[in-house]
Amino acid sequence: MTAYWETAGVWQESWDRQQEGFIADREERFAAMLTAVAAITDGEAPRLLDLAGGTGTIALRTLARFPLARVTVLDQDPVLLTIAEASLRDRGTIVDADLGDESWRAKLPAEGFDAVLTATALHWLPAERVAALYGEIRKVLRPGGIFVNADHMPDESLPALSEKLRGHARRLREARYAAGAVTSWPDWWQRVAGDEVLAPRLVERERIYPSASHHQEWTPPAAWHLDALRAAGFAEAGVLWRGGTDAAVAGLR
Repeated sequence: MTAYWETAGVWQESWDRQQEGFIADREERFAAMLTAVAAITDGEAPRLLDLAGGTGTIALRTLARFPLARVTVLDQDPVLLTIAEASLRDRGTIVDADLGDESWRAKLPAEGFDAVLTATALHWLPAERVAALYGEIRKVLRPGGIFVNADHMPDESLPALSEKLRGHARRLREARYAAGAVTSWPDWWQRVAGDEVLAPRLVERERIYPSASHHQEWTPPAAWHLDALRAAGFAEAGVLWRGGTDAAVAGLR
């Protein structure tokens, strides 16, 4: 077991490469999100919640940029949380919670967060739950704190161009998979199934996320998210970053 945890960073690297194969400008959105965090904290070490954080991707980048930051990773996926725990060690807090249940906030530390960041995750939730969640997120932020959600958010004023952009990205992605440049989503999970530590977590994951219910993606335009953030009580809401058919929307408490 010790040897496994010593090399667990390889799984973090593997996850990053798989995700980058699907989202070419992944690091650009993270950089924009963390620049906003730096701006609202005036250079102080932030207290940050990596929401639906999976392997702790955002938390790890936060620590790289702000070494004294206090980070919490919240997710429900047992495979990804196992990788997050191994990657963070004692540098952050891991919280296992279901964002589909409004009681998720009860599992968090009592102190408010300077920032809540999430990326390519909330599209699994239905519209009414995302709208309610935005209000719940506002409540865990300190006054002046920031929430940023980066996800698939097409510009509704560019429907034809958006379709072409999606087609271009899909062709490039499929070519990279075919050449073995990156691992596809199905292939990555197949490799997880062959790992002695992660395989039991995968069985647990399949109980939590039945295949039929975990592939209902809902990706409205950024304008929908901005309206929902304002309705949730955020003082400001706007587009922080855009890359093709993806965007990051920000709400300031």
